[in-house]
Amino acid sequence: MVVALLLAGASPAHAATGYRYWSFWYQENGSWQYATQGPSSAEPADGDVEGFRFSVSADSKDAEKPRGTAEFAEICADTPAQDDAKRVALVLDFGTAADAPKGETPPKARTACARIPEDGTSAEALAAVAKPLRYGSDALLCAIAGYPAAGCGEQVTDGGDPKPEPLVAQDDGPSVGLLAGGAAVLVLGGAALWQARRRRGPGV
Repeated sequence: MVVALLLAGASPAHAATGYRYWSFWYQENGSWQYATQGPSSAEPADGDVEGFRFSVSADSKDAEKPRGTAEFAEICADTPAQDDAKRVALVLDFGTAADAPKGETPPKARTACARIPEDGTSAEALAAVAKPLRYGSDALLCAIAGYPAAGCGEQVTDGGDPKPEPLVAQDDGPSVGLLAGGAAVLVLGGAALWQARRRRGPGV
């Protein structure tokens, strides 16, 4: 069952090419994988490589991956290991001019090595190296290192202009990898409760 969470006020649907947003990725065996949990829920291990990519896409199936090579040994070469801490290599891909909001120019892609506590999350790693971050009222990651200056997961029409549409999170939708965690927990909890009541039958 697809569980949908409306993250902003309701409004009529419009045809659009997709959503403009930051997607969240992790590396597995040298290949980028779309994250299935938000940065504040994910707890990377020492030596992990994670990435964030800003682009326009309809859902996780066609989301653009971070570009370029990403080797932990290279990114964290100048960040020595430390007791009671872990290092996470981050790739920050600000996307292309075609995907940028009107009037904005994407910064050059860059990498960074974050040193965080052993129980630290991906959100903490990002905050350690890419401030200022901007989150929406529904815990959506809207901006990294101040980019973009405005907007958060808006729908984009065929002409490239944003429509004032809400971003809808689905189990395979665009916001799965950028939810900061709180909203996702509410969705999953509600689904579990619904399933439990269904198994018990009517009248429970």
